Amino acid sequence: MKRFFDGFLVMIVGAGFAGFAGPSLGAEPPTWSYAGNTGPTKWAKLNKEYQLCNAGTMQSPIDIADKEVRKGDLPALLFNYKPSPLRIVDDGHTIRVNYAPDSWVTVNGKRYELVSIEFHKPGEGKVNGKGHEMEANLIHKAQDGKVLVIAVPLDPGAENPVVKSIVANLPASKGSEQAVNAVSINALGLLPKDKDYYMYTGSLTSPPCTENVIWYVLKKPATLSADQMARFGRVYPMNARPTQPRNDRDIIGTP
Repeated sequence: MKRFFDGFLVMIVGAGFAGFAGPSLGAEPPTWSYAGNTGPTKWAKLNKEYQLCNAGTMQSPIDIADKEVRKGDLPALLFNYKPSPLRIVDDGHTIRVNYAPDSWVTVNGKRYELVSIEFHKPGEGKVNGKGHEMEANLIHKAQDGKVLVIAVPLDPGAENPVVKSIVANLPASKGSEQAVNAVSINALGLLPKDKDYYMYTGSLTSPPCTENVIWYVLKKPATLSADQMARFGRVYPMNARPTQPRNDRDIIGTP
């Protein structure tokens, strides 16, 4: 999950969530990456604010083992997503869509506003050791600062109409938001029909690796066409953090 959250950091650090937002657009070049001397194993050494990337005990992504999942009577995810004008950013780490206000998901009566959508290749999370070719992270924030991420696995298959609009308008340069007001998208189009999920408490998957993020990992993938995946791959052939230790966290799954 990218640094969309860094700009939000100042607003919510007092609420105990230091690190919800991404880079200041147009600021200095990224100080971290997904490989080499600034890759995931080095993140904690790059900046004192990144210490949780190494010291944290609830880091994401994880490899979910079905045999360790506690089955529970979990609430449905109630989606109220509305169309949003396409606002897209290549932030130097991922392709991110900034979503317009007034779209949300409700869980147990609590409302989480959809803030952004980010894409990773390959998919970051795994189940029983198996990953997916890509993943979309739908990032939400409640009024109390709590962050919720819905991870949608993406496999090769039918073309996705939402992603069709995104890849047709990929930014030519990194750093600044590109507004395409003539184009709107609805995040509902990224979701598979089957919305069963795994739920656990984790972290952002990029620096500063802030914890206490609620993760809902959908069990069934949505699909992108081979061409759509290739378009992302030409921009970011690999922008995924490796899986992190589970550390005996409770993972609950719908039946």
